[in-house]
Amino acid sequence: MTETKTNNDLALLQKVSAFLWNEAHLLDAKDYDAWLDLWTEKGMYTLPIGDTEDFDNAVNLCHDNAKMRRDRVGRFQRGFAISSAPPAETVRTVSRFVITKVEGDAVTVESAEHLIEDKFGRQRVWAGNVTHRLVADGDSFRIDAKIVRLLNSDGMLNSFSYLF
Repeated sequence: MTETKTNNDLALLQKVSAFLWNEAHLLDAKDYDAWLDLWTEKGMYTLPIGDTEDFDNAVNLCHDNAKMRRDRVGRFQRGFAISSAPPAETVRTVSRFVITKVEGDAVTVESAEHLIEDKFGRQRVWAGNVTHRLVADGDSFRIDAKIVRLLNSDGMLNSFSYLF
């Protein structure tokens, strides 16, 4: 890949979009093992509070490395987290894909996500701006970073029994 900051490479944009739609599908299907397989070993999954960029030195809703992702998924799968009993049903839409950087085999893409949660007969809607850093892996990608900036991250939030 060559360095660019545009969406002029429609084949790359289509490939990235298909990868991110598949990630959303895996999350809605609660196929967490397949979702974990999408990640690089050093990848970080972060839901920051507010507009911080210094995730290591800030309070975040989550800032998970590989072990913490596996632990979080394990709690969901075993029902050990009160927030996951019963698990919520989710339907998410990801859109507005914009490739902001390509460096070597790494692609940074920004998008929008709307997630509808249904639990206990009520629905909640979450919206966020998402940044993925993807690394080419054969004909596909692996996630090296995912940052989900929920619109109300610094407001009152409830527990989540799913991943964004």
